Amino acid sequence: MSPSMSRAPRAPRTGRRMLAVVAVAGIALTMAACGSDDEGGDAGSDGQVTLKVSTFGRFGYEELFKKYQADNPNIKIVESNEGDLGKYTNALTQRIAAGSGAGDVVAIEEGAIVQFLQAPDKFVNFQEHGSEEIKSNWLDWKYAQGTTADGKQTIGLGTDVGGLAMCYRTDLFKEAGLPTDREEVSALWPTWEDYIEVGKDFEAGKKGAAKDAKFVDSATNTYNSILMQTAGANPGYTYFDRENNFAMESNPSIKAAWDTTNKLLDAGLSANLKSFTGEWDAGFKNSGFATIACPSWMTGYISGQAGDAGEGKWDIASVPGGSGSWGGSFLAVPTQSKHQEEAVALAKFLTTADSQIEAFKAEGVLPSSPEAHKDPALAAFKNEYFSDAPVGEIFVKGAASLKPVYLGAKNQAVRDVIENDLRAIEQGQQSAAEGWTAAIEHAKAAAGV
Repeated sequence: MSPSMSRAPRAPRTGRRMLAVVAVAGIALTMAACGSDDEGGDAGSDGQVTLKVSTFGRFGYEELFKKYQADNPNIKIVESNEGDLGKYTNALTQRIAAGSGAGDVVAIEEGAIVQFLQAPDKFVNFQEHGSEEIKSNWLDWKYAQGTTADGKQTIGLGTDVGGLAMCYRTDLFKEAGLPTDREEVSALWPTWEDYIEVGKDFEAGKKGAAKDAKFVDSATNTYNSILMQTAGANPGYTYFDRENNFAMESNPSIKAAWDTTNKLLDAGLSANLKSFTGEWDAGFKNSGFATIACPSWMTGYISGQAGDAGEGKWDIASVPGGSGSWGGSFLAVPTQSKHQEEAVALAKFLTTADSQIEAFKAEGVLPSSPEAHKDPALAAFKNEYFSDAPVGEIFVKGAASLKPVYLGAKNQAVRDVIENDLRAIEQGQQSAAEGWTAAIEHAKAAAGV
């Protein structure tokens, strides 16, 4: 879901970034936020049903909404979009627990789906509406991510997955004496160690418009990309194993991502920008950095923030390490909806292969549908903003080999404190060794162990 891709500035899809989320079960509520503006849709006096769709960031649904309403004149769709994923998820958690205030169709980010699966009774079971008969529309693991462990309830239909690439500024590369052709650039960094060496060459050779730019936007984006990539390859989880045991010290992919990221910091390659802040947004507009780890949904965020002045200056190369996934979302229907049948029908429409392809064209969100991946129109799609990069080919190529990464219910709380410690290193407040010790301590506290 995501980022997207071309109109007014887009709201972050986060890294689809998300703040710590309170568990659904047993939450203590103060529901001042659940006023009438937040309520789900209702039926008007003319019999028309209004469905509220709650999202964060950009999902690429504008044209799909128009088409659905044209084909279903009894339906009126109102989208409520909250750009900040953390605030959105916290508010959704409260509204679901309270039994009122949520949309008829709600988006749930991959980092939060485990949390909401703990309260499946709060959501419509798509299996009771035929999802088992059409589950081949999604990658097997994507469908499983939205389904309870016993396999009896599916609360989320997959929208997108976050295939990884590397976005880069061709004009800044040229000023630093580096190649600009995407194939040549991809060949520069088969590994993350090679990527760091290219960064050193960039810093040594930059001049002109590139003089004040850094090689990479931030430590945290790089760290998360490496972690999701290596954890996807093995062991298939990050801070918690599949039994929800705290695994930071036993999972070697975490320390490997940490050490590689600190090599990048030691080389002075980071612009030290915190993701999804005003300073980070300004970095896109002001040529603050030359590369950024780029899940498919990030392309829309870039074009939205860099604006018209950035068109044709960006391109997309392969990510060091070859592939990986970071991001992805689901659509769910809360049982509090007054129009569950209509909401289910809309959610199913928005997640068909054809609809996922249209959302990709609009916002760059990579479909989670294998059928969509086989569509020639998707494979042939190019993004004019990114120097006509063959984004369909780039992102679809590795989609079939994407592997799920298990994220425990407290994953985001742990991720937040680890990112804070990385930023402290980035800002010179502690050494890498001190930061690792602090990160373990803070992560244990966040995990409650």
